[in-house]
Amino acid sequence: MERTAPPREPATPPPTDAPFSDVSGLLDGMPRQRGPQGTAVAGVGEPAPAAAPRSRTLRPWLLLPTPTGTPFTFGYATLLCLTSLIAAYADPALVHALLQGSSTDMAHLVRTPELVLIGSALWVAGGVTSPFAIAFVLVLTALERRIGGLRTAGVFLLGHVLATLATEVPVGLAVLAGHLPDTSLHRLDYGVSFGVAAGIGALAGLLPPWLRLPLLAGFGWMLIQDLLAFADPMTNWGHLIALGIGLATWPVVRRSYAARPRPARA
Repeated sequence: MERTAPPREPATPPPTDAPFSDVSGLLDGMPRQRGPQGTAVAGVGEPAPAAAPRSRTLRPWLLLPTPTGTPFTFGYATLLCLTSLIAAYADPALVHALLQGSSTDMAHLVRTPELVLIGSALWVAGGVTSPFAIAFVLVLTALERRIGGLRTAGVFLLGHVLATLATEVPVGLAVLAGHLPDTSLHRLDYGVSFGVAAGIGALAGLLPPWLRLPLLAGFGWMLIQDLLAFADPMTNWGHLIALGIGLATWPVVRRSYAARPRPARA
């Protein structure tokens, strides 16, 4: 004798005004949404937290050279401090002999060009408190942090050597032509100012416009005033030439700065 299943009762349709939470299985295929208080509901991940703003803490010690961060500038500045102490406290006759032997006048350039081009860059005219000595520390530190020590040394030497030759060679030619006396071949010409001027020109190319324009305008105006005073026209022209050499290095220093790896930020 066959058994028959009892007839199923028809499912009672849900009332039309019933809330979705009371309807079982109606929205099983959809991820649940946020509740009225904005709390996350199962099926939806928490949004990623907003990135914390970068710290704007000033770090003034980065303006000064360090043995590990800027070894070229730090070592060079230490050497200049030593030679400045010698110039200040050694016997005046010895100091004069050292400066004369390091001078890049035309007489020395003809005989020992390599020696005097290097030796003249080991002294600071006016001592460590002179404006160019202070600019040496600040400018070369900033430049080395951006393009590295080797390229910073290249910019400095390029300005020092080319500006020296550009000012001294015409003097030698003028003496040969009889337009200047032979005494013009002998003069004291030493210091780091040509290299610093080239460094200022190169660094300006790596700064934002709101810093670049005041730097070039202020430094350029100072050089023009010195030139108009006509106290030392050869040196003043050398500063302007060195600044122009630094400006001419912008394509190279900008490529070096762009290719230099940046430190990772948290």
